[in-house]
Amino acid sequence: MAASYNRVILIGNLTRDVELRRTPQGTAVCDIGLAVNERRKDGDQWVDETVFVDVTLWHRTAEVANEYTQKGSSVMVEGRLKLDTWESDGQKRSKLRVTADRLQLLGGKPVEQKAKPAAVPAIDTTDYSDPPF
Repeated sequence: MAASYNRVILIGNLTRDVELRRTPQGTAVCDIGLAVNERRKDGDQWVDETVFVDVTLWHRTAEVANEYTQKGSSVMVEGRLKLDTWESDGQKRSKLRVTADRLQLLGGKPVEQKAKPAAVPAIDTTDYSDPPF
């Protein structure tokens, strides 16, 4: 049998907010959409081409994506290709997706700026009238 290698590395932007789900056993899982852009030259013009890829994240990776990313976040995913097949209205359907083993945040969820309280000057309440020596 010939050797094979199933590995994918993609860098792109999330197409929607992450929706975390749990399996009946409590395992975290989420599906994300990833837009991967490619720019190439066609004659004397630059052409932008976008490929949309569905990615499934499991366990802590899914929880991290839910907590720290949102639509538009830039991420790198590394994983393997998986072919999903099903039948709908008597027709066989299939879809290629990525099952990610690793997620790298390249531009995470923006942190909301909280109003900082006004600085209050410290009041020195030390009693210097009776030195400790």
